[in-house]
Amino acid sequence: MATTSGAAPNTQDIEKMVRDYQMLQEQLRNSALQLDQLHGAKADLDRAKSEIDKAEGKVYLTVGGVIVETSKEKAQADIKERSELTDVRIQSATKQYNELKTREKQLGEKITSIYQQGRPQPGA
Repeated sequence: MATTSGAAPNTQDIEKMVRDYQMLQEQLRNSALQLDQLHGAKADLDRAKSEIDKAEGKVYLTVGGVIVETSKEKAQADIKERSELTDVRIQSATKQYNELKTREKQLGEKITSIYQQGRPQPGA
């Protein structure tokens, strides 16, 4: 951007900032959706763990499109592994969401500031 010299941003710079802001908002929506999906998957895994813990007798897992019989211990290990992986994904997605949110806020404030500077304040 041509604003590094201290001069006011030109129209093209402002338009680029607005486009970047809109792209950040879209990325934020996608990131929030991903987080919701991951939290839903985690809740499903927690319910599955609870059911497996209560299970007596045969336990079945879905592998691909096939249901197979397995031991309770193997099913618990599988759920634990998948749950831990989902936790890592949630942490990563949360970090990404927070970074996007910070960038979106900063850019929004910058755009607002530019527009406020360019227009006289009421009563001024």
